[in-house]
Amino acid sequence: MSNYWNTDRTFSQPTIAELREKVRDSSKIAAKKKLQYEPIEPVSRRDVCTSWWGKAWCANLEQYADFESRLGRGKRYMKSGTVIDLKIRKGRIEARVQGTRKTPYKVEIRISPLSEEKCDALIEKCGRRINNMECLIKGEFPSELKELFTSENGFFPSPKEISFSCSCPDWALMCKHVAAAMYGIGVRLDENPFYFFELRGIDVDRFINVALESKVESMLKNADKRTERMIDNADLTALFGVV
Repeated sequence: MSNYWNTDRTFSQPTIAELREKVRDSSKIAAKKKLQYEPIEPVSRRDVCTSWWGKAWCANLEQYADFESRLGRGKRYMKSGTVIDLKIRKGRIEARVQGTRKTPYKVEIRISPLSEEKCDALIEKCGRRINNMECLIKGEFPSELKELFTSENGFFPSPKEISFSCSCPDWALMCKHVAAAMYGIGVRLDENPFYFFELRGIDVDRFINVALESKVESMLKNADKRTERMIDNADLTALFGVV
């Protein structure tokens, strides 16, 4: 008689070769249907991400015990090229991840908007130095702002600010398909750090405008205040010989 509580039963996981074959099949089907997929392309077998922003996202993700049990398998899936589509929208991520079945699983991840307090702190930090504003306007993310992300209660989302769903039958809090998509977000940040603004529900253009306005207001407020760097007219005459 078979034992219901047979603990020796195991479920095999697909090999990387099997996963990649299914990915190729799914990609062909998507092409025939003229679906616009945006796959995650792993940059190397060793590292998930290469930029500071991508690595910081992954490091933040890996510090949460709630996600620990599935992150390893999710990383393996992502590096195997199973995230065949990942799009970042305002406050959410839509992804398709290839699994054991023929049809890719649909993953949706939602990120809570950045709090008003943290957004104000980011604007203040950006406006503190004109170099920061120049970087933002050129489409670059100022390196000086890194501390705002890595400090305690930084700007990367906490588990309570992240919700997700997957069409797979896995009952776990975070399945490997969601975990693969979470690592895929890090790769997207490699490509463009400004995706962070999209994730936290911030309109980049409006953010830059508000930061510029705040900088101008600060400059005008201090326009009449004398500093040690200001030179009197008499000193100018002595310095340049101007009458």
